[in-house]
Amino acid sequence: MSETAYRIVPNSFGPRRDFRITVGLREGWDPEGRVYDVSEAVRTARAWMRRRVEQGLPALSGMFTRGEVTYAWPKEDGTAGSDREPVAIFDGEAVHAYLGHLPDADIEAMLNELAAELGQALGQERLYVSFCGRNWILDAGADGA
Repeated sequence: MSETAYRIVPNSFGPRRDFRITVGLREGWDPEGRVYDVSEAVRTARAWMRRRVEQGLPALSGMFTRGEVTYAWPKEDGTAGSDREPVAIFDGEAVHAYLGHLPDADIEAMLNELAAELGQALGQERLYVSFCGRNWILDAGADGA
């Protein structure tokens, strides 16, 4: 095999702007809720990406993995409860070569838009988003608490 000389692509060098959206795969808060497959999250994201590109707008790209969130909470009787739930995790980077011209606020808006579509498609009330060392929760509930 011959050696290939790799070079940095022009205009591709820039700050790292990584992101993550974590969305539950179990619908609602009930342990008996429908559990979606991660492929349904992938289909939703791909449809969102295609719509944006067809409109001449930039889109995020990344990779989905399936995971499980585990958590615990204090109960009123002094004991602790714990649970777990399946999640889809969409990780990526706003790659400088393609999205470097966009301010962080535009990337955050795209993340919120995609997260909301994922939440609606997967029956979720809360979505967890992170970008560039910041994170936030999107809540579809009436009070947002």
